[in-house]
Amino acid sequence: MSSRILIVDDDPVQRRLLEAAATRLGHSAVTLDNGRAAVEMLAGPDGDRFHLMILDLVMPELDGMGVLERLPALGRTLPVIVQTAHGGIDTVVGAMRAGASDFVVKPVSPERIEVSIANALRLGALEGELQRARRSASGMLGFRDIVTASPAMDRVIALARRAAGSQIPILIEGESGVGKELIARAIQGSGDRRAKPFVTVNCGALPANLVESILFGHERGAFTGATEKHAGKFQEAHGGTLFLDEVGELPLDAQVKLLRALQEGEIDPVGGKRSVRVDFRLISATNRDLIALVREGRFREDLYYRLNVFPIRVPPLRERREDIPELARHFLTRFAAEERKPRLAGIAPEALDLLMRHDWPGNIRQLENVMFRAVVLADDVILTREEFPQIAPHRFEPPHVEVAGDAGAEPPVFETALPEGWLPALGDDGEIRTLEAIEAEMIRLAVERYRGRMATVARKLGIGRSTLYRKLKELGIAEEDEELATE
Repeated sequence: MSSRILIVDDDPVQRRLLEAAATRLGHSAVTLDNGRAAVEMLAGPDGDRFHLMILDLVMPELDGMGVLERLPALGRTLPVIVQTAHGGIDTVVGAMRAGASDFVVKPVSPERIEVSIANALRLGALEGELQRARRSASGMLGFRDIVTASPAMDRVIALARRAAGSQIPILIEGESGVGKELIARAIQGSGDRRAKPFVTVNCGALPANLVESILFGHERGAFTGATEKHAGKFQEAHGGTLFLDEVGELPLDAQVKLLRALQEGEIDPVGGKRSVRVDFRLISATNRDLIALVREGRFREDLYYRLNVFPIRVPPLRERREDIPELARHFLTRFAAEERKPRLAGIAPEALDLLMRHDWPGNIRQLENVMFRAVVLADDVILTREEFPQIAPHRFEPPHVEVAGDAGAEPPVFETALPEGWLPALGDDGEIRTLEAIEAEMIRLAVERYRGRMATVARKLGIGRSTLYRKLKELGIAEEDEELATE
């Protein structure tokens, strides 16, 4: 899978050799001739887009050791392969202590540098996943942890950064699976409430009879006659952030209490005798059209305007296809580590093309599940099309044709040709075809494709030869093509 590699070397011949090695592995490369330019590049807005740096230690202006020493201040943790013509042990130790992940001595063979690139990228991706997991567990997840290469998501992140510095209520809109909770966590991890509680509530999954007690807490006496108090989600989020996912599913009674909590900073526990003060940052999310719910009387208009102070729309994956390779690499690294498949290093170009062409109705969540299944199925060092059968094309739309004439006329009917080997699931009447009809067509296709070689046909269909001959006779194929029914 393509990665972006920064090559820093003052020798133009060496730069060309390294660039050629990176290109052979399917990666893209940016070349620079000095260390100062490398530091400026990494400090810039695109500095976090590099996955690896190959760095010469001996250069004018700023040498390789100087670049390594400046990386922590830049906040860059990418793996670095250092190279030099003088490979003394002290030099190697110094480079490794400064943060290098590998060391090669010039002149280095193409095979050696390719192995070093592959290993460093794998190590860097795994280390990035571990750091992201640690930040998520500690409530310090930030915007740099959002895997993206899309201009559309850059705009989303820019909006979210602005919101992170205030306490303004935020409404994150988008289809299911686009990563709304990740945006919410990054907002918290980048604001004043970082490392404080982040409490998530899926409003669509709350039992109808327990919504208020789960959200606002209750006195035990409200149900059992005892006096013990039970905190709700609002109290759990005190000092931190409350994330209400699918907020449009809240019943109207709970909406009234939520509105009061926002306006007054107080909640009324079920069965309680007094209000409770709460300090929380509210981030809501929805995949519904809330204003349509307002018109239908299913969502309070006053609450809608309290929640919709700072809306952020997260686009679906089909509108930001640039993210697909980045996300696929992210999930591949994670699942390869979890499934103990360290040799699994990438995705074949034809498989990545398949991922890029898919519409992903389930968005990032669907891509995550597809990648998990592919990693489990994989036997080779790269993922191929064979590991992605569930997203293979299966539907073909007739071409759209503008027809001049009477606007009330019946639209023309088009015959849509299927690619060779595809069987239609629907009949001419638009109804699902019977299994018998599809089976008959499949057998006829196999007999024709393998030119009547019945042993081959039976093996490809996964049935015995006697079963095949019986089906040929039952389906009437033997009588129609008698000469095909014998070897």
